[in-house]
Amino acid sequence: MAEWREASSANFVIYADDDEQNIRRFSRQLELYHSALEALTGEDLPAPSPSNRLTIFVVKNDREVRRLMGEGPRRIAGFYRPRAGASIAVVPRVKTGGDHTAFPMIVLLHEYTHHFLISAGASMGPRWYDEGGAEFFASAQFPHAGGISLGGPARHRMGALLHGREVKVRELLDPASFEAGMEKASNAFYARSWLLYHYLTFAEMRQGQMEAYLGLMGKGLGTMKAARQAFGDFDQLDRELKLYLGRPIRSFSFQPGKLGVGSIMVRQLDEAEAAVMPLVMRLRSGVGPDQAAQLVGEVRKIAVLYPQSAPVLSALAEAEVDAGNMRRAIRAADRAIELDPQQRNAYVQKGNALFRQAAQADDRDAAYTAAMAPFMALRRLEKDHPLPLIYNFHNYLERARPPPAEAVQGMERAIRLAPFDQSLRSDLAQYYLKHGKFAEARPHLASIASDPNGGFLSEAARRVVRRIDAGVKGEDAGRQLAALLTSPTFYAQEGAVSAVKEGGE
Repeated sequence: MAEWREASSANFVIYADDDEQNIRRFSRQLELYHSALEALTGEDLPAPSPSNRLTIFVVKNDREVRRLMGEGPRRIAGFYRPRAGASIAVVPRVKTGGDHTAFPMIVLLHEYTHHFLISAGASMGPRWYDEGGAEFFASAQFPHAGGISLGGPARHRMGALLHGREVKVRELLDPASFEAGMEKASNAFYARSWLLYHYLTFAEMRQGQMEAYLGLMGKGLGTMKAARQAFGDFDQLDRELKLYLGRPIRSFSFQPGKLGVGSIMVRQLDEAEAAVMPLVMRLRSGVGPDQAAQLVGEVRKIAVLYPQSAPVLSALAEAEVDAGNMRRAIRAADRAIELDPQQRNAYVQKGNALFRQAAQADDRDAAYTAAMAPFMALRRLEKDHPLPLIYNFHNYLERARPPPAEAVQGMERAIRLAPFDQSLRSDLAQYYLKHGKFAEARPHLASIASDPNGGFLSEAARRVVRRIDAGVKGEDAGRQLAALLTSPTFYAQEGAVSAVKEGGE
């Protein structure tokens, strides 16, 4: 039997088939990294509500990561899905005691940097800046004596810097370059972005230029015009970067005890939880219809063996929802809640199932009112859980009724609680656009537009922002713009995925 353990801290929940010493050290390093980010950025983030922490699943190897992701490159070192109340990262087993930070840990730190900065309300910048910054911070070291250093050499990118394609500063700064072919040289792009970010951070002659560049862009100046004004001659900057690469790499270091970590609780999962954990990871990673039909059968077998386990029954409710069996899901969730009234996921799955049933109900008003009950109970357990606010907003939209001001304000609050989930911004922006409220929609669209992993949705948001800035007016125009935005429905529980290949993102 596997010895699955849970490490619970202020910002993370980790599940791993590992010994207590390693999972505790892993948790401590992540919290130390979070504290270092706060210290270097000047941000002081409030602790997320328990369900809104980042959940990290640690699996045996890269093959398991790839199997859970179900798509993407052959060689992958981890993936991250940002979702309100259900953000996850999946990484292979992380070695925490070596002299150098293992690559899966760097992958995780890179993605958590994005998660942290978005949670802090930091405006996303051009792609090179966002990714170069994430590479900069994620190149962290955890000395044996304790403490942490950030911003050191990105060893995993040195091969690309020394022997790969030389990406010119002009290519990095021009947003069209990536789409025009830089994507085929993504390792070189990330490596060079790290180098430029690092140089602008530490070079004395360049102090203040990166902030000036971002400030000029914030005033509406295009990225290339802002770059020329802030950085000067691009060829000169290229020459400086070439020289800088051969010099000792500086970093920010924090001595042991300088940063707070907080309490870390480690527990070994009981036999039932350990048995269902591999299936929970598959559920949380996302499954298609065929996979859901197979997976629910596997979870049912575990539930037969452990009929008194609330976590197993909660997982069964989730599997039944994914498989489209709403009545079975509600029965499993009710039983899980009966066994453990604190079983938050059971409330989520019951509410999810009731919402899906309500769409087909004869009395839709009564059905949607009943569907909100589990979420109201969840909110009493966890007042800052974002899902009750999100479902309350959709409760009105699903019935084709205008949401009252408090429901719209609730959705705005949900976005503040889970700003990393861009689907929430898309949903609210579509609502605002359909009602001609362009000023209210624009900040949400701008955030989506600047998301480095936003794909088609980011491009659609950029198009809509340009139309708004050109002075578009009227609800008819707003409805047409809303139609340009295509995001997964909230109920599908699908979020954007960021995956990192070995040697490059």
